[in-house]
Amino acid sequence: MKIIDGGITAPKGFLANGIAAGIKKRKKDIAILVSEIPAQAAGAFTTNKVKAAPVIWDKQLIDSGKTMSAIVINSGNANACTGEKGFSDTRDTASYAAELLSARGIDTSAEQVLVCSTGVIGVPLPMDTVKEGIKTCVSGLSKELEAAKSAADAICTTDTFRKEIAVEIEIDGKPIRIAGMAKGSGMIHPNMATMLSFITTDAELPASILQELLGTTIIDTYNMISVDGDTSTNDTVLVLANGCSGVSIQKGTLQWEEFCKAFTYVHTFLAKAIVRDGEGAGKFIEVIVNGAKSVEDARILARSVVASSLVKAAFFGADANWGRILCAMGYSGADFNPAGTELSFSSSQGSIIVVKNGEPVAFNEDFAKKILLEKEVTVTAKLNDGESSAKAWGCDLSYEYVRINGDYRS
Repeated sequence: MKIIDGGITAPKGFLANGIAAGIKKRKKDIAILVSEIPAQAAGAFTTNKVKAAPVIWDKQLIDSGKTMSAIVINSGNANACTGEKGFSDTRDTASYAAELLSARGIDTSAEQVLVCSTGVIGVPLPMDTVKEGIKTCVSGLSKELEAAKSAADAICTTDTFRKEIAVEIEIDGKPIRIAGMAKGSGMIHPNMATMLSFITTDAELPASILQELLGTTIIDTYNMISVDGDTSTNDTVLVLANGCSGVSIQKGTLQWEEFCKAFTYVHTFLAKAIVRDGEGAGKFIEVIVNGAKSVEDARILARSVVASSLVKAAFFGADANWGRILCAMGYSGADFNPAGTELSFSSSQGSIIVVKNGEPVAFNEDFAKKILLEKEVTVTAKLNDGESSAKAWGCDLSYEYVRINGDYRS
């Protein structure tokens, strides 16, 4: 596998664009992603009982098993908690996009157009603005890199940078590409977050296998990140596979393993990028749990640490307050023996053990602070309960987070 230049349009047969329609004051806010031939599709959605209209629409389409042709995304307005009007607006968005795409020679229907929204909750979509934006966006669809970048920009809300990646693998002498773009900065928590993630590939594989692969992949990627402990109404991951590479991926083969590795890499990269861009964040925190009884116990422990507000606050202050970490592990609900636990901190400045066999170890406070002042810090918890491990990613909790979310609607 190699990382290549390019964004969401790097795989064959995909077009994209992003424009400023006016939903937001000055930034791009409408993006469209199109497969030139119908693509197999898979999706994963928020676990929040309050689901935005486009989430309900998309889940229905994915469950239908139909091929998909396009994804229309708007930022600045979540179209959540907007009742029947919100669902009608979602359907109208899909219908209008399908009409314009068909006129352009991409024969499709409303039931083959997925829709995603992100932004303020409880405000109806300005449909005249949205439709005019879709019209402009469709007219500029392109496979070029700049179009992909524009699309990645247009899906952002409080994000400070676009999140995109493309990789290439070779199977039977032919290249297969997988690419992704995502948005997310706040309302980020395990079991998916206020994030949108879109993956394209020119590999050929059935929708059922694609859905199964996505389901297993999100467990160790998007479900292992936390910024602030909030799970949103609009969380969506969508995957389109159009087969334009001419290479069919068969489950259970060596080629399948290689594809899965690259597919997981793309999702992991995007998940970590979301955390790196956490609202007001100054530090990227990786939590590694080794020696757990089971993988699920390891996941629960790691997630509990990155989700703890007290742990996050300690990292903001570069305070080696390991008691908060052990406490978060203790209330996680996972089965582990605290008396066999070792905790350590590490960064580019070095590493330091602060707990061994569940008891404090004398350490140099100045050296610990030097480690924790770095932008990327790792917490490692070594248990003596088994052989399973897991990783989770989070960030610190700063004054800036409160400022951003104190005036989010303004």
